[in-house]
Amino acid sequence: MIAKVIEYIDAHRNEYVDRLKDFLRIKSISTDPAVKAETRKAGEWVLKLLKDAGLKTEMIETPGHPSVFAHADGGKGPTVLVYGHYDVQPTGDESLWKSPPFEPTVRDGSLFARGSADDKGQAACHLFAIEAWMKTAGKLPGPVKVLIEGEEEISSPNLETVIRSNREKLACDYIVLSDTSKFNKTIPAITYGTKGLVYKEITLYGPKQDLHSGSFGGTVTNPGNALAHIIASMKDPVTNRVLIPGFYDDVLEMDDDEKGKMLGLPFDELKFREDVGVNMTNGEHGYNTVERKWVRPTLDVNGILCGFTGQGGSTIIPSKAMAKVSMRLVPNMNPRKIYQAFDETVHLLAPQGVRIEIKTFGCAAPYMCPLSSPAMKAAAAAIEAGYGVAPAFIREGGSLPILPMFKEVLGAESIMMGFCDPNCNAHGPNEFFDLDDLHKGIRSAAQFLEKMAKG
Repeated sequence: MIAKVIEYIDAHRNEYVDRLKDFLRIKSISTDPAVKAETRKAGEWVLKLLKDAGLKTEMIETPGHPSVFAHADGGKGPTVLVYGHYDVQPTGDESLWKSPPFEPTVRDGSLFARGSADDKGQAACHLFAIEAWMKTAGKLPGPVKVLIEGEEEISSPNLETVIRSNREKLACDYIVLSDTSKFNKTIPAITYGTKGLVYKEITLYGPKQDLHSGSFGGTVTNPGNALAHIIASMKDPVTNRVLIPGFYDDVLEMDDDEKGKMLGLPFDELKFREDVGVNMTNGEHGYNTVERKWVRPTLDVNGILCGFTGQGGSTIIPSKAMAKVSMRLVPNMNPRKIYQAFDETVHLLAPQGVRIEIKTFGCAAPYMCPLSSPAMKAAAAAIEAGYGVAPAFIREGGSLPILPMFKEVLGAESIMMGFCDPNCNAHGPNEFFDLDDLHKGIRSAAQFLEKMAKG
């Protein structure tokens, strides 16, 4: 039957592009209340596709944007939950787009639009694959459930409630999603690990107002100087290791097998520098660029605000200084432990004469799926069948807080099948999804359902 399903997918290749364009025209920017109705419209587009395909569907309402749920009984085998999201990032400065972000445009074999890769295009690969099975066989090869939410780009504030209150309805053996990328332009990937996140904002308050630096310099603590000292003291200037006490205590080191496979990946250091726009890479001493990206914890300043920053000069001692700092965590690190250690370190390093305020904007655990799981093997075989090339097994430097939550609540591991180009400009101007990846992604998703049903 899989041969007939693939034949159906191949025959509808152009139609899938046109339908994805319709999906991409919907301005489902979840953070913008002005387009709340449009955002819901995107959820309704997903709901209709699945309902028309023959699945049982419902809209799960939340205080924000709803989630779409669907399910269909299939043959024997483990239950697969397909996860994705229909909301997208804001467009940013639209003058930087070569074509309007919500007018999908094909150029050089790629479809340009906001959400084309993250995540409408990749989620559509699974939706179209489910539809192909239903239209061809009249049923799915195994039991399948679908959950497509509308708030991922705003950190899924209502998803945990949806999952916990619908635990039995969403019960599954494995979760599959495509919200990660390929290894490079030609090699697809399965991501088996993501980093956790602790995201902080430090504000130091000094004098009640900005002061003349000549009249008051050397008499009060300058919050800008104090903040610079705190930040600089958190990392060793030579080794680039984080100096927060206990930061590395629980880091899970790679075994020789994983390290060997990682070192065997065809990573192009020179191209990486060119893509990023730097003349050299830098990071924790003793590790290469891939290891720093995927398997080592980090601490980075994300933004600083302090004093006079306008044109010309204004010689002041600022009344306050603020910095946003994020830490990416690797498997076995406890975000709550790092959260507390960071706060304690800030208070320890701060000089007298400033008042400290620390806010937390993110606290998520890392995630890693066993490479030996049956679903991981099925995904690898499916991608190889869909793409004609075996996928690379990679980790991801970003964070997906939903994955440890899925594991905790549903007890299910998550399989991340990456179909988009790693340089697809997700979250930036001129986001794109290669049409070849769309087609091969649909084929791979269809193969995955068949291989999972076979066990």
